[in-house]
Amino acid sequence: MPALICGSLAFDTITNFEGRFAQQILPEQVHILNVSFLVPTLRREYGGCAGNIAYTLAQLGGTPVVMAALGNDGAEYLERMRALGVDTSCVRVEPDHYTAQAIIITDADNNQITAFHPGAMLQAHLTPVPARADLKIGIVAPDGREAMLQHAEQMHAAGIPFVFDPGQGLPMFDGAELRRFVAQATWVAVNDYEARLLCDRTGQSLAQLSRSHLQGVVVTLGADGCELWQQGERTHVAGMRAEAVVDPTGCGDAFRAALLFGLERGWPLARCAELGNRVGALKIACRGGQNHRIDRGMLPL
Repeated sequence: MPALICGSLAFDTITNFEGRFAQQILPEQVHILNVSFLVPTLRREYGGCAGNIAYTLAQLGGTPVVMAALGNDGAEYLERMRALGVDTSCVRVEPDHYTAQAIIITDADNNQITAFHPGAMLQAHLTPVPARADLKIGIVAPDGREAMLQHAEQMHAAGIPFVFDPGQGLPMFDGAELRRFVAQATWVAVNDYEARLLCDRTGQSLAQLSRSHLQGVVVTLGADGCELWQQGERTHVAGMRAEAVVDPTGCGDAFRAALLFGLERGWPLARCAELGNRVGALKIACRGGQNHRIDRGMLPL
């Protein structure tokens, strides 16, 4: 069944800093921060959370339906998605805006600093969740603020179970708004930093958040795998060893695509997470968010 993916479509300009941010940023001087990073390599990739999730989900054999906004420079991206078998009927094209742009610097420790221009993404809320009976699952991934609020409301009203994945958009929302997202969602997926921020703003621990209608809270831990919280109980799912650690960009999105793939098929959450860890390990060995290849015969599908 199709999965509705609400989130951003963006172009990623990815650079690498061969040193470490920690050696260049003096904590006692952050109030007058003025730094420059020499980045010898630069490339442009297709990105955005919705695009990355759809790319991996299509390779796994899922049926992604992307709901997002592109700008006047997005025709090539639209054609690429269609060629991958992605349903683009809910992609909005804004002729007066550029497509969202992310400029990413990754250091030697795989820490990242990102500058983001939202562009057309800020108009994504103008496209409502479609009235389609075949949409059985969805995800609200990082997008424009209004789009995230409205699409969560609309999916909940339509009875579509969805994953709330606030990602780097989490700081846009206060405690009341985040509690509303959680109340509407069926699952929550965050990384360990986002989990701490979510708990701080909602005033609830992960155990407390999971003791509710939620079918699970998933916290990704990078190479250490992830932890699952269900009805106050924590389960650790070990990570998978990657063949190479090349680029972390899009690893979380690859994990979420696997999560959607398993949840739509009714898998236990732990099995979904195991697949997510495998797919994340495949992605981190490739540069960019949409260049990894998945051999379905090698995965426990």
